[in-house]
Amino acid sequence: MSPGNYLIETENLTKKFGDFTAVDGLDLKINENEIFGLLGPNGAGKTTSIRMMVGLLSPTEGLIKIGGKTDGGANEKVGICPQDLVVWEELTSYENIYFMGKMYDVASDELEQRVHAILEDLKLAEKRNSLASELSGGMKRKLNLGMSIVHEPDIVVLDEPTAGLDPQSRYSVWDYINELKEEQGRCIILTTHLMEEADRLSDRVAIIDRGKLLVVDTPEDLKKSVGKGDSISIELEDKERNPELLEMMKAIDEILEVNEIEDKVVLRAMDAVGKMAQLTEKIEERGFGISDVSISRTNTLEDVFIHLTGRRLES
Repeated sequence: MSPGNYLIETENLTKKFGDFTAVDGLDLKINENEIFGLLGPNGAGKTTSIRMMVGLLSPTEGLIKIGGKTDGGANEKVGICPQDLVVWEELTSYENIYFMGKMYDVASDELEQRVHAILEDLKLAEKRNSLASELSGGMKRKLNLGMSIVHEPDIVVLDEPTAGLDPQSRYSVWDYINELKEEQGRCIILTTHLMEEADRLSDRVAIIDRGKLLVVDTPEDLKKSVGKGDSISIELEDKERNPELLEMMKAIDEILEVNEIEDKVVLRAMDAVGKMAQLTEKIEERGFGISDVSISRTNTLEDVFIHLTGRRLES
């Protein structure tokens, strides 16, 4: 697809539930063969946004185009792996995926091959004849993913695809998601509140908070946008004195940025390790009791979120 032609476009996409605005004027352009991450805290509007994009929820205002057409919706072009598990408990792993393929009219001879390949790729081959009710939560989540792509859709929507998975299973799913893009050319829309997941998988990331789009860019450029310096998080024994420490830190020239986040004073400074002893001494001279100090020397997507909102992603 040439530049300027997008697989998915939204213009002023808005959803209101009564007086509550869940999604507020969302403008996005998503390419084919791209992993596009929607990153934000729980309740930010990510799931509502993708439900509108694929036709499962009507927008209050705005326009959605899929492949340049406005009659998109949840059809054969789209595969959806929802955040809430949807499996038939009394069917086997094989039967769940096979039945979903039949619903999309995949030819039986080809469907058999697809189901076998999906079970192998998702490390579920040994559970092909096990009832879904007998699977662990992590296996059910991987089964849900397999069911969403059996009809080989152009667009795969993954809503919190690794929620509740152990690290080993999570990495396995990440590898498979990358394969969907690199080897099968799929467009992946990934919603997540996990920074590492968005960072490692996404070609571009849209950060959403309280229904509004804050920024869209590559993970690397987003992290560079925060600026130079290390992040220092200071937790006081008496958290009621945080505002006092905040003002004190703002008065120090070497401090580039300072915020109060979740009962901690978080600041940014060049060479934080070298300055830490001097800063600690100044803090203690003013009678502050320090409970904990931590330093991060590499910017993360959470640093971007903090820079944009003044609070942590998880809050």
